[in-house]
Amino acid sequence: MKVGTADTATTVDAAGMRAQNSSLLLNMIWREQQLSRAEIARRTELSPSTVSAIVADLEHSGLVRNIGAGVSRGGRRPTLIGFCDDAFSIIGVEMGATHVTVVLTDLRGRVRAHRHSPHAVREDPKGTLQKVRELVQECLDAERVPRRSVLGMGVAVPSPVHPSTPGKLSPLIVPAWRDYDVQESLKSAFNMPVFVDNDANLGALSERYWGAGVGGEDLTYIKLGTGIGAGFIIHGDVYRGSGGTAGEISHIAVDPAGQQCVCGLRGCLVTLIGTGPLLERARELMGPRGRRAPTVRELVEGARSGEAAARQVIDSLGHYLGIAVAGLLNLLNPAIVVLGGEISSVGDLLLDPLRASVRKRALSTSMAETRIVTSALGDRAIAVGAATLVLQAALRDRSLFPLQHVRKTA
Repeated sequence: MKVGTADTATTVDAAGMRAQNSSLLLNMIWREQQLSRAEIARRTELSPSTVSAIVADLEHSGLVRNIGAGVSRGGRRPTLIGFCDDAFSIIGVEMGATHVTVVLTDLRGRVRAHRHSPHAVREDPKGTLQKVRELVQECLDAERVPRRSVLGMGVAVPSPVHPSTPGKLSPLIVPAWRDYDVQESLKSAFNMPVFVDNDANLGALSERYWGAGVGGEDLTYIKLGTGIGAGFIIHGDVYRGSGGTAGEISHIAVDPAGQQCVCGLRGCLVTLIGTGPLLERARELMGPRGRRAPTVRELVEGARSGEAAARQVIDSLGHYLGIAVAGLLNLLNPAIVVLGGEISSVGDLLLDPLRASVRKRALSTSMAETRIVTSALGDRAIAVGAATLVLQAALRDRSLFPLQHVRKTA
């Protein structure tokens, strides 16, 4: 009996080691895009036979392929192994407070199809999930992608996400969603793995892989919208906190005498610079009582064209946001702070008052070592970050790639 137990343990350990090495090589080939077997063996210190066996398995699965001869360093020219970016597709979903965005990407984050629709996500769970299902199917149909060729779905939600119940949104933040499970609903609808995370976290992940953080620096991503959220990349990974609420800067109290927030506190940052309060302030400044509030786009266009009231609103946004950013710099000292959300497209009109506000409150050393920029990834950044969440998980765990998907390689 003892011998059997030992043999079983040995088998499990060997299988675990093979899986670990397979994921290691897959990650390396994805990152470098092309490598020879000899170079892989040199970097990993695995035997050439082990590398060849793993590469053969990855080729059979359609994840890598021979792409031709490399440069010789003496002797035969090496055969290069390349990653197949189009082996699978990934679905990324952003459920914003007032819209749904869906993208279909390849395994390099390139968007193949995109759909967007306004929707009252916070107030209408049933309608939102139906809208997500419709837009996902539209993306799949547009590119004629069968579900068996989809690696999985990532979903960004406007709520903290607890690691033990990732499909459940916070009833404090979005009470209408109390009885809904996003993960289970979409998993059953599409019969594929579904990963859920906070929208700001996935904005940060998108920047880490495809944007300002590709160099590997620690960064903070701040999403400006109906709510104000922050996502943190520390040592290359999203930092979520013990209960998934890291980055909820919406509820930093910046005005103790301010109005009451939905969370029960007073003077929260979101009550001053969330989309609703900003647009209401713009309405008050831009014209007589009774005029409708402008849209975010109209506010941005007004600021760019030099409209005094719009500039005043953006200056106020920069001032109050700077209070929160200064605290983040003193606490975490990230190399980069990236601002996202439609209103961040005003660029320096927001960055200048923000940096001025930060300089008054942050340690000079923290300010000197941090770049504060606006995102260059556009309005699909968070949806692409949701797709990237799936990609990251699969690159770390080779078993998440469906085994039945076999391609013929060149």
